Amino acid sequence: MSRVEGLRANSPQFTLEGKPFLVLGGSIHYFRVPRAYWEDRLLKMKACGLNTLTTYVPWNLHEAERGIFNFQDQLDLKAYVSLAAEMGLWVILRPGPYICAEWDLGGLPSWLLQDKNMQLRTTYPGFVDAVNLYFDKLISVIKPLMFEEGGPIIAVQVENEYGSYAKDEKYMAFIKNCLQSRGIKELLLTSDNWEGLRYAGMEGGNEDYFTPQKPLMVMEYWSGWFDVWGDHHHVFHAEDMLAVVSEILERGVSINLYMFHGGTSFGFMNGAMDFGTYKPQVTSYDYDAPLSEAGDCTQKYQLLRNLFTEPLPEVPSPQERRAYDPVVIQWHLSLWDSLHLTNKPYRSEMPVNMENLPVNNNNGQSYGYTLYETTIASGGTLNSRNNIRDRALVFVDRQCVGSLDNKTHELTLPDGKGERTLGLLVENCGRVNYGKALDDQRKGIQLSCYVHCKCRLLMSSGRWKSDLKTPSIPGFFQARLYVDSPPRDTFIRLPVSRKDILLELGNVLLIYYFKCIS
Repeated sequence: MSRVEGLRANSPQFTLEGKPFLVLGGSIHYFRVPRAYWEDRLLKMKACGLNTLTTYVPWNLHEAERGIFNFQDQLDLKAYVSLAAEMGLWVILRPGPYICAEWDLGGLPSWLLQDKNMQLRTTYPGFVDAVNLYFDKLISVIKPLMFEEGGPIIAVQVENEYGSYAKDEKYMAFIKNCLQSRGIKELLLTSDNWEGLRYAGMEGGNEDYFTPQKPLMVMEYWSGWFDVWGDHHHVFHAEDMLAVVSEILERGVSINLYMFHGGTSFGFMNGAMDFGTYKPQVTSYDYDAPLSEAGDCTQKYQLLRNLFTEPLPEVPSPQERRAYDPVVIQWHLSLWDSLHLTNKPYRSEMPVNMENLPVNNNNGQSYGYTLYETTIASGGTLNSRNNIRDRALVFVDRQCVGSLDNKTHELTLPDGKGERTLGLLVENCGRVNYGKALDDQRKGIQLSCYVHCKCRLLMSSGRWKSDLKTPSIPGFFQARLYVDSPPRDTFIRLPVSRKDILLELGNVLLIYYFKCIS
């Protein structure tokens, strides 16, 4: 059933269906929460007193391969938005195409970087064409969910934080037209910091963007913060958060809590920071949010719930947990023992970055590891000239001799007789998701000193060994978790908390092998 008047910003306060409306929003990303728990998290949002769900839409998941779209199962955006409607929540959709979100390349597909001249987030023809094809599909999915169509989506965000990027004054108008020309008629809004709002390319930029005639909204009130490898977990004290939220509401300002529930950046989807120093983000997106990564109601949740005086539904019961017996590794498979099981390697005159490898239907390698090899005739100093993206274990005749990364550029190779094999196992630790370095996020080795390169796909299958006294590293490890009753939520604890420990939990770990012979 169609409606007449959705969310409007024509007065000092928002109106919805012609009545004053205060947006009490919270962010929960469907792609960071197992689908089985969507309902639990949204019920807890409703029980806390919020009235609006906000979520990003990750392009790089929905179109992992160019022209092949996935809106099913965990990525069923329509089901997620419809579920929010069933919970009595309105929705503000943030479809990007760039989303930031501490997500690999800010949600942009890595295959865009196959074009050496690519200019992301601009009106560069290659980017415009890709956005148009993506939006053709995306808008066909979300348009029936708009308020005008009887759905819960009351507003749509145009791009994200573009004032902080500011490369192309025509770009925001292009994205706005992408939405409106495909039939999106709901309220359009942006999200920027104080300086970003001044950018002339933003509609209303360099004008009085805070006026008594328009409603105010804090589009991202950060309830906590994300974490990076090597730093402590960020904590924003609950009492401090409550004081700020209380003042915002006392002033009659709408708010969106980012995050209300962070969840997990599953797989290799974490982003990274680079403001002079590259820092990859961790898999956990707990964010010190009102709902923890596991979905538990924290002190912040209780304080927020007490802040809203209207009658609220009961909070759902916590998910049942169980502590299982320790998991013992039973089998291991050396990386080197796996190489002969793979397909014919790829050869190239010069090393190829991950995105341009002829794999995955020529969409390149988005995430994971690549093994580069060549032959050397002597020892000496290996200098990466800071062209490792992002971290490499270095091997001579398959014996590890050290590592290279953005901080360590030189490594002394041992002397030896005759030709030996030099190998670099390069890890993509995550592409930068915010700032002006997006165009420079190609991963792998960016040197030009190797020739006759080969690449092949490596899967963890082959001759597994049970002798655990001298396991070969790097390698694959298998373990079994015994569950004698219906499975319950649990946590995994590593005895050594280091990033270079790889776990294979139910999925095949994929590595690309790039062999170079001089």
